[in-house]
Amino acid sequence: MPLYLTTFSYTPEAWARLISHPEDRAQAAQAYIESVGGKLHGFWYAFGAHDGYSLWEAPDNVSMAAVALAISGGGAISSFETTVLLTVGETMEAMRAAGQVHYRAPGA
Repeated sequence: MPLYLTTFSYTPEAWARLISHPEDRAQAAQAYIESVGGKLHGFWYAFGAHDGYSLWEAPDNVSMAAVALAISGGGAISSFETTVLLTVGETMEAMRAAGQVHYRAPGA
């Protein structure tokens, strides 16, 4: 199954609710991805541009998009970005396929 790295940030209101009533949101994230047949591999909070990071495995892009849309539409997240991760094997396959693409630079 494909792997997805997400970065997210909470709204100030969501942080206020979590401060008032601390809860392990990794458990919620796990339930969300499992509902589409996936798996949560990790959930971390961070300092910096994003409040947190998560590593997910999902059956396909549509399943991961469904989870991302549900979370984003919930109102507690101010940003949610998903990056599809490629294995080294997939990247090697893409490099071989790229050799067959005859790219022409603009204006050339």
